[in-house]
Amino acid sequence: MLKDINREEIEDIAIAVVPSEEDNSVWEVYMINLKEEGLENVIVASKGYGIYKGEEVKTSVLRHYLGSFEPLDIRMIEPIQKEVFGLNNEYWVSFYIGQNIFDKKFIFLPESITEENFIRIPFIDRQGVMIR
Repeated sequence: MLKDINREEIEDIAIAVVPSEEDNSVWEVYMINLKEEGLENVIVASKGYGIYKGEEVKTSVLRHYLGSFEPLDIRMIEPIQKEVFGLNNEYWVSFYIGQNIFDKKFIFLPESITEENFIRIPFIDRQGVMIR
């Protein structure tokens, strides 16, 4: 099975974290397909880990099936609490393009989700932090 995963560099896929418009204690995590082609069977595994108040902390692993993405599409993965921004927040994305399987890991390092790192997020036209 591992031999079936394409190891070429993944481009034009991004994960963005933006403040919620309704509640300033909750943020939203989005996956963005910046490719000119669709993605199939998209799965995202998310988890947090690191040191908090001198103790090692690991959150539960959450798996999200997002289905198919159209070209130039965006989809919300999950809400996220500001309290976990002090941890590494990891999003491992797997998907198919045709018969080929691709995967990529995105990690927001502790304290990287801050206003100093804000950019305008494509397709939702809101400020947030994005990794490509």
